[in-house]
Amino acid sequence: MKPSAEMSTKHLVEARFADLLPLREIPVTITCLHTAESNIAVYEAAAKALGLPGGMLRHHVRADLLLAAEKVGRLTDEISTETAALLWHLAEDADAVVLNCSTLGPAVSKVAGGATAPIIRADAALAEEATKAGGKVIVLCTVETTIVPTTALFEAAAKATGAEIEVRLVPGAWAHFRAGELSAYLASIADAVSAANSEGPVTIAFAQASMTDSARLLPEGHPQPITGPATALAAAVAAITAG
Repeated sequence: MKPSAEMSTKHLVEARFADLLPLREIPVTITCLHTAESNIAVYEAAAKALGLPGGMLRHHVRADLLLAAEKVGRLTDEISTETAALLWHLAEDADAVVLNCSTLGPAVSKVAGGATAPIIRADAALAEEATKAGGKVIVLCTVETTIVPTTALFEAAAKATGAEIEVRLVPGAWAHFRAGELSAYLASIADAVSAANSEGPVTIAFAQASMTDSARLLPEGHPQPITGPATALAAAVAAITAG
C-alpha cells in the first residue's frame, strides 16, 4: 500500500532530526509566527505526531497583521514590511522560523536571504508537497485575502510536475471562525473536502492551519488532505540540517 502523505512527512522529519542531534549541543528551537492563537495547539499536535521533542516550538501571535490585511482586502507593502521586520527579529533567537499565514506569506521574500536563521513559508512547503505527484490539486482556503498569493504559489510549484491547480474558497467558513463557531467552521471544511473528493482522483491541500482538525470529521478510510503544519515543520527541520 502506498504510504500516506502524513507518513512520508513523518519519516522525513525523523531522518532529518536523527542527523541533527549529533551536531547540536543545545536544544533546537523552531519559532512559529501565527495570526490566530488557536493555531498554537494545531502546531503542537503536529509536532507531537511527527515525533519532535516537547518544547522544540516557540510561538508568537500577531492577529493584528491579518486583520489589517483583511480590512483593505490585500497584503499591502506596509503590512508586508512590518511582517518582514518581525520575521527578521524572530530569526535572531531561533534555529528556524515558520510563518504560518498564507496571506502574509509573500513578506518572507524580503528577509529570507539575509536572516540569521531559515525562514519557512508554511504555504510554500505545502505547495511543494501537494504538487509532487502531479495530477489535479484542489487547494481549499477559508480566508479571501489568501486566494491571490496561494494561487500564485501553487501554480509556481506545479510547473515542475505539471499539476493542475484549483484554489477554492469554502463559503461562509471564515465567518464561523471569526464568530468563534469552531465546530461549524470545521464542519463546513469537511463538507468541502467530501465534495472535492467526489469529483475523482485529486490531491486536496488545506491553505490554512486552522483547517487541520476538520480532517477528523472525515469518514474512516477517506483520503486525507495535506496539511500545512506537518509539511512546514518538516521543511524547517530539513533547513536546519542543511545549514
